[in-house]
Amino acid sequence: MIKFLNVDKTYSLGEDKVLAVVDASLEIRKGEYVSILGTSGSGKSTLMHIIGLLERPTKGKVFIEGKDVSKLDDDQISAIRNTFVGFVFQQFNLINKLTVLENVMLPTIYFKGNLKFDAEKKARKLLTELGMANRMDFYPNKISGGQQQRVAIARSLIMSPKLILADEPTGNLDSKTGDEILDVLESLNKKTGVTVILVTHEKPVADRTKRQIYIKDGKIVKKYI
Repeated sequence: MIKFLNVDKTYSLGEDKVLAVVDASLEIRKGEYVSILGTSGSGKSTLMHIIGLLERPTKGKVFIEGKDVSKLDDDQISAIRNTFVGFVFQQFNLINKLTVLENVMLPTIYFKGNLKFDAEKKARKLLTELGMANRMDFYPNKISGGQQQRVAIARSLIMSPKLILADEPTGNLDSKTGDEILDVLESLNKKTGVTVILVTHEKPVADRTKRQIYIKDGKIVKKYI
């Protein structure tokens, strides 16, 4: 489903070059529940951005469902990203001026093609399944952090992506609420078969996934240190 071959990502800081990802090769199969584990500054966020088609590698190849995305232009990559991946962020990234229901529907507004489903009906269904039926008309700043993350998960699912990419999804939550969010992601993987990649610096969180990918100093390593 996702394959990296000798991927590098270099950033320029003035006259200096910073290697954020170094010679990374990996493969993530359809339907996996996998984590990318590394400390702050290890390169895990950069790796996530490349997987999520938010950034291009400086060197190497990235294949999405067998297609070499390095050969695609920005519009083609955007089209794939909008339907292939749903994002869940640590900060929730909800818009406070929009209701919970409107936040979930937001990706459908930016979609350039013709929707094959009723956006509002699907958003209501997702929110109900995630235990948010009685909060649809609330604004994000009027609900708890755990509820906000459930809204973010519903939003990530609205376009029926094949991949959920969750970046530190428990980082702003207490341990009990964090466990509940991990339960939701695990359940989605089991029930729907959607591939879930969890990016975290917490080993207990990563240990809940079926497979762990360790990254240190931009390099994928065999053991977490």
